Amino acid sequence: MYAALVLEDGTIVEGEGFGAEKEVFGEVVFNTSMCGYQEALTDPSYNGQILMLTYPLVGNYGINKENFESDGIKAEGFVVRENCLIPSHRSSGKTIDEFLKEYGIPGIAGVDTRALTIKIRKYGTMKGALKTSSKKIDTGELLKRAKKQKDISEIELVREVTCKEIVHHKGEGKRIALIDCGLKLSILRNLLKRNCNVTVVPAFTEYKKILDLEPDGIVVSNGPGDPMRAEYVIETLKKLMEEKPIFGICLGHQLLALASGAKTYKLKFGHRGSNQPVKDLATGRVYITSQNHGFAVDTKSLAHTGFEVSHLNLNDRTVEGMRHTELPILSVQYHPEAHPGPHDSEYLFEEFLRVMEG
Repeated sequence: MYAALVLEDGTIVEGEGFGAEKEVFGEVVFNTSMCGYQEALTDPSYNGQILMLTYPLVGNYGINKENFESDGIKAEGFVVRENCLIPSHRSSGKTIDEFLKEYGIPGIAGVDTRALTIKIRKYGTMKGALKTSSKKIDTGELLKRAKKQKDISEIELVREVTCKEIVHHKGEGKRIALIDCGLKLSILRNLLKRNCNVTVVPAFTEYKKILDLEPDGIVVSNGPGDPMRAEYVIETLKKLMEEKPIFGICLGHQLLALASGAKTYKLKFGHRGSNQPVKDLATGRVYITSQNHGFAVDTKSLAHTGFEVSHLNLNDRTVEGMRHTELPILSVQYHPEAHPGPHDSEYLFEEFLRVMEG
């Protein structure tokens, strides 16, 4: 197939198409991880985005169901340097090409992804379009359509990826209400591994229904898009903050900040990868973390909210964690469940269990 990727600044890249024959639009972002392509593709936080990997070899170990982070691919499109046609791994069930076709997602290969990454680092993330076709592509028309698309901050994406009904997962330990804003399944797996009794609730669930579950604590998950667009979750959290211990992860961290009266802002090109250094300000220890976000909490806006900064990104000094000075609430911008990435920060799940113990 033919394939073309266009960016709103006029950049046009042509390559080899794979996956589904389709035209998609989204914010073009890059991820610097050297593995974990199927975890990234199935991460609901990539909803509304065209995912590009900087690591040049993709698909080498194929696809297996065990490493999914949701029920299927959530990214809009996929951009790679080289698409491996013959994967080699004992757990591989299909190729990346077959995987994309199964979920109707287009991909483009033969692209200098590192050159595009340098462009995005310099000018910031951009709206884009990706099209695959058995016929020659009119890139000029594709660019016009890309420029007309809404910015990601104008789209409410959480409702597209949240679960539609309450789901219970039995355990003998603490009762946790998990607000699904675009949940990575590894967060759920980590709670179940610690014998928690977890009830996953849709992001639009009213706070009274959440309290009716009589949880010992509440976890607010990761998710896609601008946190300001999930106003209904923010309003729910405002009421829950005085009621229960809460742990926010990624988007959940940003939503807790907004619920307390702080502000968030869009990063130039975001943090997406598995080697971001984060310092715990209480202990001085540095952790290597897995991250996937395009927005951050404004440090100065935390004054008078009751939150203090608990973790700091050592690359750009952005807020990576918060802890409330009076209430049993903590949050991190990065992913303690990782997958892919280092497991340095899994201790945060145990820490939240201790918070629920009082």
